[in-house]
Amino acid sequence: MTPQTHPVEQTHPVDHELVQAAADVARTRCRGDNHTMAAAARARDGRIVTAVNAYHFTGGPCAELVLIDAAATVGAYELDTIVAVGDRDRGVVPPCGRCRQVLLDYFPDLRVIVGTGARTRTVRITDLLPESYVWADHQLDTD
Repeated sequence: MTPQTHPVEQTHPVDHELVQAAADVARTRCRGDNHTMAAAARARDGRIVTAVNAYHFTGGPCAELVLIDAAATVGAYELDTIVAVGDRDRGVVPPCGRCRQVLLDYFPDLRVIVGTGARTRTVRITDLLPESYVWADHQLDTD
Protein backbone atom coordinates (compact mmCIF):
# COMPACT_ATOMS: atom_id res chain seq x y z
CA MET A 1 0.00 0.00 0.00
CA THR A 2 1.42 3.37 -0.99
CA PRO A 3 0.96 6.42 1.20
CA GLN A 4 -1.63 8.88 0.00
CA THR A 5 -0.25 12.21 -1.15
CA HIS A 6 -2.02 15.51 -0.77
CA PRO A 7 -1.28 18.64 -2.77
CA VAL A 8 0.85 21.15 -0.90
CA GLU A 9 -0.90 24.46 -0.32
CA GLN A 10 1.24 27.22 -1.78
CA THR A 11 0.92 30.55 0.02
CA HIS A 12 1.50 34.04 -1.35
CA PRO A 13 1.96 37.40 0.43
CA VAL A 14 -1.19 38.79 2.04
CA ASP A 15 -2.54 41.98 0.45
CA HIS A 16 -3.29 43.87 3.68
CA GLU A 17 -4.65 46.88 1.79
CA LEU A 18 -7.28 44.58 0.27
CA VAL A 19 -8.23 43.14 3.67
CA GLN A 20 -8.54 46.68 5.04
CA ALA A 21 -10.73 47.75 2.10
CA ALA A 22 -13.12 44.86 2.74
CA ALA A 23 -13.12 45.56 6.49
CA ASP A 24 -13.91 49.24 5.87
CA VAL A 25 -16.86 48.33 3.64
CA ALA A 26 -18.11 45.75 6.16
CA ARG A 27 -17.94 48.34 8.93
CA THR A 28 -19.56 51.21 7.01
CA ARG A 29 -21.97 49.54 4.56
CA CYS A 30 -23.17 46.32 6.18
CA ARG A 31 -26.31 47.14 8.12
CA GLY A 32 -28.83 44.75 9.59
CA ASP A 33 -29.48 41.26 8.32
CA ASN A 34 -29.59 42.06 4.58
CA HIS A 35 -25.89 42.92 4.22
CA THR A 36 -23.57 41.00 6.54
CA MET A 37 -20.46 40.38 4.42
CA ALA A 38 -18.17 42.57 2.32
CA ALA A 39 -15.67 41.51 -0.31
CA ALA A 40 -12.76 43.28 -1.95
CA ALA A 41 -10.74 42.20 -4.96
CA ARG A 42 -7.68 43.58 -6.64
CA ALA A 43 -8.02 43.79 -10.39
CA ARG A 44 -5.07 42.99 -12.62
CA ASP A 45 -4.64 46.74 -13.27
CA GLY A 46 -4.31 47.42 -9.52
CA ARG A 47 -7.78 48.82 -8.85
CA ILE A 48 -9.67 47.60 -5.80
CA VAL A 49 -13.33 46.70 -6.30
CA THR A 50 -15.69 46.16 -3.34
CA ALA A 51 -19.18 44.77 -2.82
CA VAL A 52 -21.54 43.50 -0.14
CA ASN A 53 -23.77 40.45 -0.09
CA ALA A 54 -27.55 40.61 -0.53
CA TYR A 55 -28.84 38.16 2.05
CA HIS A 56 -32.23 36.61 1.38
CA PHE A 57 -33.87 33.44 2.63
CA THR A 58 -34.01 32.16 -0.96
CA GLY A 59 -30.21 32.22 -1.16
CA GLY A 60 -29.28 35.73 -2.14
CA PRO A 61 -25.82 36.23 -3.61
CA CYS A 62 -22.71 36.23 -1.46
CA ALA A 63 -20.43 39.27 -1.46
CA GLU A 64 -17.92 37.48 -3.70
CA LEU A 65 -20.57 36.90 -6.39
CA VAL A 66 -21.83 40.48 -6.19
CA LEU A 67 -18.21 41.59 -6.51
CA ILE A 68 -17.79 39.74 -9.83
CA ASP A 69 -20.65 41.83 -11.24
CA ALA A 70 -19.42 45.06 -9.65
CA ALA A 71 -15.98 44.46 -11.16
CA ALA A 72 -17.44 43.86 -14.61
CA THR A 73 -19.50 47.05 -14.27
CA VAL A 74 -16.30 49.08 -13.95
CA GLY A 75 -14.47 47.11 -16.64
CA ALA A 76 -12.33 45.00 -14.31
CA TYR A 77 -12.62 41.58 -15.93
CA GLU A 78 -9.37 40.11 -14.60
CA LEU A 79 -9.07 39.73 -10.83
CA ASP A 80 -5.87 38.72 -9.05
CA THR A 81 -6.86 38.43 -5.37
CA ILE A 82 -10.10 38.44 -3.38
CA VAL A 83 -11.06 38.50 0.29
CA ALA A 84 -14.35 38.48 2.19
CA VAL A 85 -14.80 40.04 5.63
CA GLY A 86 -17.74 39.69 7.99
CA ASP A 87 -19.59 42.56 9.62
CA ARG A 88 -19.36 43.18 13.38
CA ASP A 89 -15.56 42.79 13.19
CA ARG A 90 -15.77 39.06 12.39
CA GLY A 91 -12.65 39.29 10.23
CA VAL A 92 -11.74 37.30 7.14
CA VAL A 93 -14.27 34.63 6.16
CA PRO A 94 -13.44 31.98 3.55
CA PRO A 95 -15.69 31.66 0.50
CA CYS A 96 -18.53 29.13 0.63
CA GLY A 97 -18.51 26.13 -1.71
CA ARG A 98 -20.69 27.79 -4.33
CA CYS A 99 -18.45 30.86 -4.42
CA ARG A 100 -15.33 28.70 -4.64
CA GLN A 101 -16.71 26.99 -7.73
CA VAL A 102 -17.82 30.23 -9.40
CA LEU A 103 -14.53 31.96 -8.60
CA LEU A 104 -12.60 29.02 -10.04
CA ASP A 105 -14.68 29.08 -13.22
CA TYR A 106 -14.32 32.83 -13.76
CA PHE A 107 -10.75 33.27 -12.51
CA PRO A 108 -8.78 30.00 -12.47
CA ASP A 109 -5.57 31.80 -11.39
CA LEU A 110 -7.25 33.78 -8.59
CA ARG A 111 -5.66 34.04 -5.16
CA VAL A 112 -7.90 34.07 -2.08
CA ILE A 113 -7.09 35.47 1.35
CA VAL A 114 -8.22 33.10 4.12
CA GLY A 115 -7.47 32.49 7.79
CA THR A 116 -7.67 34.73 10.81
CA GLY A 117 -5.29 36.96 12.73
CA ALA A 118 -1.66 35.87 12.48
CA ARG A 119 -2.78 32.83 10.45
CA THR A 120 -4.13 34.92 7.56
CA ARG A 121 -2.63 33.68 4.31
CA THR A 122 -3.16 33.88 0.56
CA VAL A 123 -3.74 30.70 -1.42
CA ARG A 124 -4.75 29.84 -4.96
CA ILE A 125 -8.44 29.15 -5.57
CA THR A 126 -7.43 25.66 -6.73
CA ASP A 127 -6.07 24.97 -3.21
CA LEU A 128 -9.53 25.68 -1.82
CA LEU A 129 -11.22 23.40 -4.34
CA PRO A 130 -8.88 20.49 -5.11
CA GLU A 131 -9.91 17.87 -7.66
CA SER A 132 -12.55 20.32 -8.82
CA TYR A 133 -14.96 20.27 -11.69
CA VAL A 134 -13.90 22.96 -14.16
CA TRP A 135 -16.93 24.19 -16.09
CA ALA A 136 -14.91 25.45 -19.07
CA ASP A 137 -13.38 21.99 -19.56
CA HIS A 138 -16.84 20.57 -20.28
CA GLN A 139 -18.20 23.14 -22.73
CA LEU A 140 -18.66 22.23 -26.36
CA ASP A 141 -16.00 23.61 -28.64
CA THR A 142 -17.80 25.82 -31.19
CA ASP A 143 -14.90 26.06 -33.64
